[in-house]
Amino acid sequence: MQDGTIDAIATDHAPHAAHLKDQDLLAAPPGMLGLQSALGVALKYSGCSVQRVIELMSWAPARIAGLTARQGNAVAAGNIANLVVFNPAAEWEQSLEQIVSKSQNTPYLGLPLQGQVQCVVRDGQVIVEAGVITK
Repeated sequence: MQDGTIDAIATDHAPHAAHLKDQDLLAAPPGMLGLQSALGVALKYSGCSVQRVIELMSWAPARIAGLTARQGNAVAAGNIANLVVFNPAAEWEQSLEQIVSKSQNTPYLGLPLQGQVQCVVRDGQVIVEAGVITK
């Protein structure tokens, strides 16, 4: 990742209900949870600097997706506010009680993670505050 072989870090935000995942491997839909833990996993285990992780999880995917500067590249007056405020030094472990998803299938339960999201603003609206989803 540090040498530029990875262009972006992303999750697909498509959780599946437990009854769909609790099937034979070939019948179950692919994937696992990642939205709530992606930043913590990337900061703890990628070997990348905080700056590089921010790039790989924000403006690099926006650039790849062809989003305009108004939707992913610049924090400036008149631009849509899509921001994540996080504490890069916070160390934490994800528990089942913290998961706000249809499923709970993640290999990261109980593992040390680094960097905890405190606030998320999407389209100018606060949707996560003090680490809790508000909308």
